[in-house]
Order: sequence, then C-alpha cells, then structure tokens
Amino acid sequence: MHAVSATNPFVLAVHDLVHRPGEMRERTVSFAAPEQLGEGIAHVSAGTAVEIDVRLEGLHEGILVTADVHTTASGECVRCLDPVTLPVEVDFQELFAYSPDEAVDFAVRDDHVDLEPVVRDAVVLSLPFQPVCRPDCPGLDPSTGEKLASSAEDQPPAPDPRWAALEGFRTDHPGE
Repeated sequence: MHAVSATNPFVLAVHDLVHRPGEMRERTVSFAAPEQLGEGIAHVSAGTAVEIDVRLEGLHEGILVTADVHTTASGECVRCLDPVTLPVEVDFQELFAYSPDEAVDFAVRDDHVDLEPVVRDAVVLSLPFQPVCRPDCPGLDPSTGEKLASSAEDQPPAPDPRWAALEGFRTDHPGE
C-alpha cells in the first residue's frame, strides 16, 4: 500500500507518472469509507472497509486510472425487511487530463488524482434499487404482517374464502 492523502483517502499522488508516457504503477489502497455512499435502501455506510486495486498509467494527455473497488453495502430486504449485506465489486477506467478541458471530466491537480467522484459514481450505480435477502424471499403476510418464510412452516395455509359455502359439507371422518 502506498501513501494516500492524510485528509482524503481517495486522493493519490502521481508525481512519478506525470508527463512520463509508458510509465505504470499498481497500488492497493484500503481505508474506511469517510462518509456514506448512496442514499437508497442499500448503501455503503461510513466506516465500512473500502479496498481499491488501482493501476495508474502515464499517457501523453494525462493519467489513465483503471481500478477495481471492493466493499460491502448494507440495507434491508424490500420484501421481508430483514437486514441485508451485499458484496460490492465494481471496476472503472477514467482518464485524468493534465490540462482541464470541457471535453474531459477529470484532471490531474497538483500531481494528484482524486478518485472520490469516480468511485462514488461506480459504487452508487452498482447498488440494487430494491435489495432482497434471497431471490425467492416470499416477503410478509399482507394480513398479519408476519414473515411468510417462518409462518408458512408453522401454520397450514388459510382456507380460500371462495370455498366457505362448502364448509358445511365437510366430514371429520375420512372415507365417509
């Protein structure tokens, strides 16, 4: 792991690559997320471990950053409301130009690249809009509010009200 800005862990020094086309460095940066990423049901909480495997390549026009981001999102299942933790693995590639231009979104500033907006966008866009604890989660019973997964094993299914008129014909003795 190489030096990271003391104030912002997303900022990486690239002075050894600036204006050196063909030079490349690989780094692994690990830190606790300084603030929450995402505002939806699933989000990466502040303090969650974030690991970025990054490759920095010097080009004529700037620094090409290729990275894999690994972290964990938390939230709750939209069907049964149980807590959910989801692994987040995203990658991105972005050019940080030497001279700011309208055509380029990111620039090298003071021999540093700031990965925060790129990482934030990649992570937030990868989070599920409606996370579930498992793909076949049955959710909650609409009448009782209990989890269907646990109540279905304990109780027989409720009779269909459309058959209520036939209840009087039911016999308690099989075979009669």
